[in-house]
Amino acid sequence: MFAKWGSLAYHRRWVVLVAIVLLSVGGGIWGLGVFDRLSQGGYDAPGSEAARATQVAQDAFGRQGGDVIVIYTAPQGTTVDSPEVAAKIAKQLDGLPSDAVKQVASYWNTQLPTFSTADKTKALAALTLQAGDSNAQIKQYQQIADQLAVDGVESQVGGLIPTQKAINDITASDLTKAEAVSLPIVLVLLIIIFGGLVAATLPVLVGGLSIMGSLGVLHLVSLGADVNSFAVNVASLLGLGMAIDYGLFMVGRFREELAAGRTVEDAVRRTVTSAGRTVAFSSTILVIALAGLLLFPQGFLKSLSYGGMSSVAIAAVVSLTLLPALLGILGHRVDKFAMPWRKRAAKGEEGRGWETLGRRVMKRPVLVAVPIIGVLLALGAPFLGVKFGEVTEKVLPEGNSARVAAETINSDFKALGGNGFKVVISGNPDAAAVQAYAAEIGDVPGVDTAQITSEPKDGVWALAAGLDGGDAHSDQAKQALKDVRALAVPDGSEVLVGGPTALVSDSLDAIAANLPWMALLLIGATFVLMFLAFGSLVLPIKAMVMSALSLSATFGVLVWIFQDGHGASLLGVTPAPLESGIVVLMAAIVFGLSTDYEIFLLSRMVEARSKGASTEDAVATGLAKTGRVITAAALLLSVVIGAFAFSQITIMRFVGVGMILALVLDATVVRMLLVPAVLKLLGNAAWWAPGPLRKVQERMAIHEGGDVDDEDEPVREREPQPVG
Repeated sequence: MFAKWGSLAYHRRWVVLVAIVLLSVGGGIWGLGVFDRLSQGGYDAPGSEAARATQVAQDAFGRQGGDVIVIYTAPQGTTVDSPEVAAKIAKQLDGLPSDAVKQVASYWNTQLPTFSTADKTKALAALTLQAGDSNAQIKQYQQIADQLAVDGVESQVGGLIPTQKAINDITASDLTKAEAVSLPIVLVLLIIIFGGLVAATLPVLVGGLSIMGSLGVLHLVSLGADVNSFAVNVASLLGLGMAIDYGLFMVGRFREELAAGRTVEDAVRRTVTSAGRTVAFSSTILVIALAGLLLFPQGFLKSLSYGGMSSVAIAAVVSLTLLPALLGILGHRVDKFAMPWRKRAAKGEEGRGWETLGRRVMKRPVLVAVPIIGVLLALGAPFLGVKFGEVTEKVLPEGNSARVAAETINSDFKALGGNGFKVVISGNPDAAAVQAYAAEIGDVPGVDTAQITSEPKDGVWALAAGLDGGDAHSDQAKQALKDVRALAVPDGSEVLVGGPTALVSDSLDAIAANLPWMALLLIGATFVLMFLAFGSLVLPIKAMVMSALSLSATFGVLVWIFQDGHGASLLGVTPAPLESGIVVLMAAIVFGLSTDYEIFLLSRMVEARSKGASTEDAVATGLAKTGRVITAAALLLSVVIGAFAFSQITIMRFVGVGMILALVLDATVVRMLLVPAVLKLLGNAAWWAPGPLRKVQERMAIHEGGDVDDEDEPVREREPQPVG
């Protein structure tokens, strides 16, 4: 199949080129509309007790707490009760347009003491917007944003919607900056790696078109489902990174085939049959890994899955269509404007250093493998103490107005900080039973006080319980949640406990319940596909163990930095519990990428092995053929992702730093040192499979050399090579 497609891509190269460019560019232009449809929701688990508590309270009392919070500070020498100050603020709030603002609850129209500080120098207003979804709410907030300030009175604007808008704006800005910075650097590195301007340009072109196509897919998805703003970053990161990886692998193989004296047509066909097959296979595993996120109920993870799967799939499709067509058009001109160091590769000296390294490792495999495994396990140890939290204003940079407003609320308006439990009682219980139940909640260790927050409506009561210490994600808060949920409820009533602690706890429970299914999907798919590709039952097991080591070490270092705070100041992040959804996303991506590099490496080893090479020679040959490609791919992907590591949003920095760590560990220490050592220790057992299963695998012919003619076949006369 791949051989036939390679020939077709060559013979119809101009048609393929024009079609892919038009589809990608057209999709990218249309896909720009996705930025107006991004959301910041989807972190909770639908159907969980915390989510149901929020929904029941909203149905009975409407949305509580306000979408926009405005804090007003009275001028020096006055208070928020001063007639002139109060009149100006009340007039400004009363004048807000009713088509955007549904309700205003402020200190000046409620006189609630919780809405002001004790010294009356500050007070706030909670605005509920008309719209029910975050995209429309952000537009309504933009409509009134300039109407919230009061002359002579200092104001701070925060709350859920301003925070979401700030995250969206910074995310879009960081995405543009990251691409503007990373693409030129990647192009320069590709010129150095390939030794030629034309060859270096091809992976960048594929990457750019892949990003455009993925934006179009995300815009399409947003028409029927919420798309979190981070999905665009993930799509851009993976689309560009994987397109460069795939382009590097295929262009390198094409030049290798030309150097062997093959015609351009044969070189294209053999490139698609060998490297193209590997690209298709590795991208399939990465797409399956990202598809595992769909098993979780959180909309946040689903939207990240859509973004990741679309970008990787499009990168693979463009690499298997546009790239062969371009290679067919360029032919030997792929080496046009070659650099002086390209002559070294032309003399066949390329890869000798990697081969030498592999043979040295295999001379002392135990001395290499044992220390590396020990270090990786030690790096992973901090993950045993991981704590999980939620996405809050702390993901924004220090000094951001929305974050400053949230910090002011938490410090000066603690009763409105929202870090306690939100308890909803339905079933129309009597007031005495509700009062008694509130008292029981207040007696739970870790709970400060519990009180009724409003008059009952439609038989529903709402209670708020504060926490000792105010930390919603402490071990004490988590235990208090369990104890509150274990209390006997009033007769004939249903009690639902919500709030930040409950939302995170329930989300973690949902992830824990579905995580084994995701692991089963990844392990099963990887095992089956790698067996069909390489014909061994041992190689897939080894690959998954290597991936697990990379994962544990990466997450251990991330916990040490982002949660425990070691070096956090250097990165400009605030130490906090990790967001569980991001951890699951990272697990899927790192697993997929580590398997990706494993496939690149093993494909050439198995190819050499199928031609009769010993285990040691096959490993050395595989390193010689792919060592430079894998390290170059990791370096280039690190540059792409490194730009996101400098994002102002903590979550994106977490992903960026984590990916760089994973790439450095996996593409160098694990693939170049640990894998050769382990394969040497396994010996011929590494290639083992039962006879009946091997026959099945051979009939399916999904191995690297399945459609490639033998290397010793007569080579056709070389086509004339243009000068230049």
